Amino acid sequence: MKRLFVLPGCLLALVLAVPALRADNPPAPAAQSATATAAPAPDDADAPNTTAAAVVGARPVVVLPRQPDFLEHIVDSILARFDVRNSGNSPERYAISAVFLIAAFLLRRIVTRIVFGALKRIARNTKTTLDDELFEALETPCAVLIMVAGIVGALQVLKLSATSDDALHYGSTIAFSLVIFWAVLRALDTLLDHAQVLAQQRQMSVAAFMPWIKKTLIAIFVVFGVLLVVQSLGYDVKALLAGLGIGGLAFALAAQDTLANVFGSIVVAIDQPFKLGEFVQIGANSGTVEDIGLRSTKLRRADQGLVVVPNKTVAAEAVLNLSRFIGRRADQVISLTYDTRREQMSGIVEDIRQILARESDVDQSSVLVFFRDFSASSLDVWMAYNTKNPDFVKHMTLRQRVNLEVMRAVEARGLAFAFPTQTVEFAGDIAQKIVEKK
Repeated sequence: MKRLFVLPGCLLALVLAVPALRADNPPAPAAQSATATAAPAPDDADAPNTTAAAVVGARPVVVLPRQPDFLEHIVDSILARFDVRNSGNSPERYAISAVFLIAAFLLRRIVTRIVFGALKRIARNTKTTLDDELFEALETPCAVLIMVAGIVGALQVLKLSATSDDALHYGSTIAFSLVIFWAVLRALDTLLDHAQVLAQQRQMSVAAFMPWIKKTLIAIFVVFGVLLVVQSLGYDVKALLAGLGIGGLAFALAAQDTLANVFGSIVVAIDQPFKLGEFVQIGANSGTVEDIGLRSTKLRRADQGLVVVPNKTVAAEAVLNLSRFIGRRADQVISLTYDTRREQMSGIVEDIRQILARESDVDQSSVLVFFRDFSASSLDVWMAYNTKNPDFVKHMTLRQRVNLEVMRAVEARGLAFAFPTQTVEFAGDIAQKIVEKK
């Protein structure tokens, strides 16, 4: 706020220096103009010499063709309203210039205190916070824009030299462009920050990519803004872009791996196969996603090691997201000994089905229990089911509870779990020799 008070003081110092700027190009006196007008025309014989002298004595003048802008039109209208037609910097011009400064200062106070104050009070009654953030971001650029308009208008009231007038034209163009782009940039920054907050609140996968999306959009906006300002000053933007295109091609060839990683990050942002905090497997690497950047994705393994995977690899490899289960499946085989009778086998199969039916966390449509195989050393009962909760710890707790109930049912029926065994039988002379040795 204090800087805005310094601006009028600097402008007044500039105004006091205007007569010195005008000293280089003083206005021609009326007598000289009249004498020049009344001077007789030279004879035809002297015309070549007069023309040559005029060419030698003349200085090159650069004329900048431009249309008067809106602010210049206001200044001209005010000067015409007060009938200020003199060519020099009269007290009237200084007074009107000071009025421009005072009006800009008062208008700035009105806009910031009254207009934006009312808008902020209205925004506080809305459900969203976006309007509050936008008004807060645009208040300072609007105040600076009013002060710049007042300063430029005050300077345009005064009579400046041709050099100073051209400098004022270029300076005002740059100043207005910078203030407008500053306002739009702050609005864009506010919108992107608000979008990031909403994405984080809704736990959207794009929230992890919002920081570099914001940087990319702001960089593109700044580049286009600079090009528009350069073009408004009369420079050839096409030639500049052609030079940048050749340099960009060389840069792209030298940094193709980096660009491949950047495009890979864009693919990850679009597909959203994972987000921060999820446990994923990318090729041979697995771990919790700790950071997603422009060049690489960082995974924290179960042994607390850090794996940095380039984004081009992430885009090319198959990604297995182990944190997005909608449920978990248990699939196991219960092996019983071969002395199990047929009635006992039917009973234990039914017992296991009843155990799973009593569990509310088990998806009953997925339950499968069958006497499946005659294995080499056991009779195998196959048991498979899905859990409703994808949480790994809850899944293992349920599985442990089911296994304990299965053990109790096996013991209640007097059965035994089988383990791999081999029986070797000897016949004939070999068996007789073994018995004799014993």
